[in-house]
Amino acid sequence: MVGGGLGDIEEVLAAGRRLERAGHRLLLYRRPGRPLPRSVDGPWDWPRVERRGRILRRAACALTITPAWGVSAAPTRPGPLGRGGPWEVEARDVERAYGPDRTLHVSLEEFARTLTVLRETRERLREGGVPARALARGVARARRGHEVDAFRVAFERFRAFDRPNVLHLFATFAPDGAFAREFPAAVQVGPLWPHRYPGRPGRRARARPREWVWYASPASAEAIAPEVVRGLAGARPPVRLLVRSPRPWRTALPPGRVEVIQGPYDARAWQDRFARAELRIVTGSRTLLEALEAGGPFLYFNGVLGHGRRRRRHRPEKAEALLALGRRAGRSGSLLRDLADFARGRRVAAVVARAARRRGGWSRFPHPFGRVAFPAPYDDAGAVIAAAARALADRGGDAAGIVRAIRAGSKG
Repeated sequence: MVGGGLGDIEEVLAAGRRLERAGHRLLLYRRPGRPLPRSVDGPWDWPRVERRGRILRRAACALTITPAWGVSAAPTRPGPLGRGGPWEVEARDVERAYGPDRTLHVSLEEFARTLTVLRETRERLREGGVPARALARGVARARRGHEVDAFRVAFERFRAFDRPNVLHLFATFAPDGAFAREFPAAVQVGPLWPHRYPGRPGRRARARPREWVWYASPASAEAIAPEVVRGLAGARPPVRLLVRSPRPWRTALPPGRVEVIQGPYDARAWQDRFARAELRIVTGSRTLLEALEAGGPFLYFNGVLGHGRRRRRHRPEKAEALLALGRRAGRSGSLLRDLADFARGRRVAAVVARAARRRGGWSRFPHPFGRVAFPAPYDDAGAVIAAAARALADRGGDAAGIVRAIRAGSKG
């Protein structure tokens, strides 16, 4: 995991499932004596995969999938923060076995994090607690103190943009031209869709009894949980809430109305309840994409920091990208305000009550919620990965040339 949640693992597996559908053979290679990183064994919805402790060259080329290759698989280097990633050894073994030109590394970067260096600087200060009124002065000081330039150098280094055979995919809903100009090695693409919930909304809408599900990954989910329960209190027929938390849950909630599942949970059982839920409260990027794919009402909460007037959103770019997607599609202003306030941890009980009673924009929740603003095939990260694998197989190599061609195509 690169972030704090489990989405990095699921995203790699989603890429694996896409490659499996395209007819490729999948391997999970880990050297003997090196245990897998925490949580990798699941339980997950695994594609068909062969586990290997050594490399047997049975093909001309190899393609690897990692979250943020420059963090999770880059080699050890001199200087501060130079320790290699947890998949450093395996990535090096693959490249030695096949050669750099016959090895293409796909790097899945953080969803919707396509910020210029100046925007990254502002966001770093905001999330660090600098008040809104002081942000402009803070950014100006950072520029004078060369912090902005230092960040740019570090970002390019620790994303490994200098590696010609690494394909860096930044998935989001719409391209950002300024980010593309600042980091030409970055390839912006549409989401890596889960492909789990096609054609479900009609069947789910008739399901009874009423149930909401909540993937409550952020620690601050417990801070708003009592308000969520209060908002559901007057719903008729009553709504049962399933809370799934990957971390220990300490907040007491009414046991007759709320079920809390802590730690690992069977992937297929979760998918079934997620598919049948009347409304889903989601976080991060993977469950957000699942909610968008499944259709039907959802709320988004990626966590908050601080308390009272100092409360601020954690990593808000995903929520902002979602709201921009809705605005481009002309979605109801009241619905977008409810989504925005819930994401901020504001008006939680009121928003939940409106959603449960299907008031305003909740009366007919739009499906699809919006459409990504990329031309094909860049509208689908899975299609880009499959195309890269196909090109590598067809050419029998030329990983750097394939990466250059995909980068150039993404610029239009």
